[in-house]
Amino acid sequence: MSDFNQIKSEIKSKMDKTIEALKADFGSLRAGRAHVSLLDGIMVEAYGAMTPLAQVGTVSVPDARTLSVSVWDRGLAKAVEKAIMESDLGLNPASDGQLIRIPIPPLSEERRKELTKVAGKYAENNKVAVRNLRREALDEVKKLKKDNAISEDEEKRYENEIQKLTDESIKKIDELLAQKEKDILQV
Repeated sequence: MSDFNQIKSEIKSKMDKTIEALKADFGSLRAGRAHVSLLDGIMVEAYGAMTPLAQVGTVSVPDARTLSVSVWDRGLAKAVEKAIMESDLGLNPASDGQLIRIPIPPLSEERRKELTKVAGKYAENNKVAVRNLRREALDEVKKLKKDNAISEDEEKRYENEIQKLTDESIKKIDELLAQKEKDILQV
């Protein structure tokens, strides 16, 4: 990378993608009602590779408290069932051949607290990702300084701009987490 504007726009784009990923993670934490995106993050061991659930079957919502997965290959039904049980969603699928029914239990106070912990874990992982992006950008700026492409004053200014981007991203993550926790704990 040659100039700071390129570094800055790249880092901003990556931080925005991190926040979008967090929104997707939070989308999988639908509290108390069935929604197809609930199973979005589930990976199934299929044909020797980890495959997204959506690529091995059709997810539908027959009613507000139930999800169903119609598996295309009957041989994968057990693998799909296992993947759903091992996810941290707390769901108990019931299989009858190619159709897997997943009742969505009403959330107990205990389960709500568990879900807020999961949401917190997602947020923390994304904060770590943002901090890693900051470190990468700062390394690039130091490299520019070492190559005498920028002055010391520019280096400091660039470092401050990168820190400002980082602070904004972390603030957005905290806001998203607070909103999600509020949604989960709402009875």
